[in-house]
Amino acid sequence: ILKTLNSWFWWENIWMPINCTWEHFVDRDGLVFPKPHQLYATIPYAFVLLIIRFFSERFVAIPLAKALGIKNVRRVKPQPNPVLESYFRECSKHPSQSDIQGLAKKCNCTVHLVEKWFRRRRNLEIPTVLRKFREAFWRFSFYLTSSIAGFIFLYDKPWFYDIWQTWVGYPFQTLLPSQYWYYMAEISFYWSLLFTLGIDTKRKASGRALTADFLAHVVHHLAAIGLMSGSWCGNYVRVGTLVMFVHDTADFWLEAAKMFNYARWEKTCNILFIIFAIIFFVTRIILFPFWILRATLYQPTYYSTTPVIAYFLFNGQLLILQGLHLYWGYLIFKILRRFICLK
Repeated sequence: ILKTLNSWFWWENIWMPINCTWEHFVDRDGLVFPKPHQLYATIPYAFVLLIIRFFSERFVAIPLAKALGIKNVRRVKPQPNPVLESYFRECSKHPSQSDIQGLAKKCNCTVHLVEKWFRRRRNLEIPTVLRKFREAFWRFSFYLTSSIAGFIFLYDKPWFYDIWQTWVGYPFQTLLPSQYWYYMAEISFYWSLLFTLGIDTKRKASGRALTADFLAHVVHHLAAIGLMSGSWCGNYVRVGTLVMFVHDTADFWLEAAKMFNYARWEKTCNILFIIFAIIFFVTRIILFPFWILRATLYQPTYYSTTPVIAYFLFNGQLLILQGLHLYWGYLIFKILRRFICLK
């Protein structure tokens, strides 16, 4: 069954134009093509990024946070109590007064001690400002580095200025070393975020909202990995690098705004958020649909009269992504309106 499913998944008509097979993508005559098995390397690369993250947070983010005036608040841990811990995890973090009285009798202690235990236990669930600063610093560092690297990799390429060049010679477009490392870094980064999702800062307070937040991040990271991996297998590398560059250029401004927000540098935070909003609207509301989506939806029809299945799969995902851009843009606009109208 697995062998049959594997043959269906790698059916040539899904990934490449008519009359092309996987044999055509064997390296030859100085041409190097992306190969699906190369994506396995993103897993160990993700662990390398986690090591880099550990040292950057420890030796750069923490001293920077102290310089900005962020203190490391140490919370008092409650006394170990299996009964209360079990109730906290399985029933409720905010027990009613009657439940507190019942737990006090069960543990042979006062109601005041039970209330104090739950208060301290809930405080442990709230991430410290320093912890949130460290996570924002890591994402800021990666997005800034990837944006600079992406510009260096792309500024001298003809398809950076003429989007039609993304399809010239397709699918026999050679893979450049810069494109390889750009893809490996981006996919590995989202793998690393997926691996640390259970320990990173949760952004919701209630249980159901917390679960929804967790699942939303899982879906987002898997979708990003799937879209980049699919474009790699189909050799949509040129347009794929443009998609990654367009997204990263706005994200590090948002992470920088978060960092200064945690440091209570209000004016700096506001300025950075306004810059982020402007770049977001330019890159994701204007450039992405009118530049990149135009290249993926309209231009391939000039180079192939028989679009492959991957054409519909990838464009479907990109259109969903554009829908998210519009939704996020609406939320950003609401924040800007409040900021301008309510000072």
